[in-house]
Amino acid sequence: MAKQIFKVIFLNDGQVFELYAKQVYQSDLYGFIEVEEFMFGERSQLVVDPGEEKLKSEFAGVKRSYIPMTAIVRIDEVEKEGTIKVHDAKGSKVSQLPLPPFKPEGDL
Repeated sequence: MAKQIFKVIFLNDGQVFELYAKQVYQSDLYGFIEVEEFMFGERSQLVVDPGEEKLKSEFAGVKRSYIPMTAIVRIDEVEKEGTIKVHDAKGSKVSQLPLPPFKPEGDL
């Protein structure tokens, strides 16, 4: 059986991140997706992509990431790993789901 590879696209601080991982599943932590074993390609490449380097440094040393379900745009199971990307969500057709209004408890 071939190993599974997942392409995970999610929103983070006004940017769209596209990462590849070997494991993606629903977390025991309510409302989150767990992503493990990030795949960043070969370090021996001669061409350096600044977006890819930014993601590599941001997720360096991360064993597992918990991503809110509302931030997930899409999760695909793919045949092989592609290029990881980060780009601005502005001008994109991607928008975050509205969150319910916060209602503090107690007498106000």
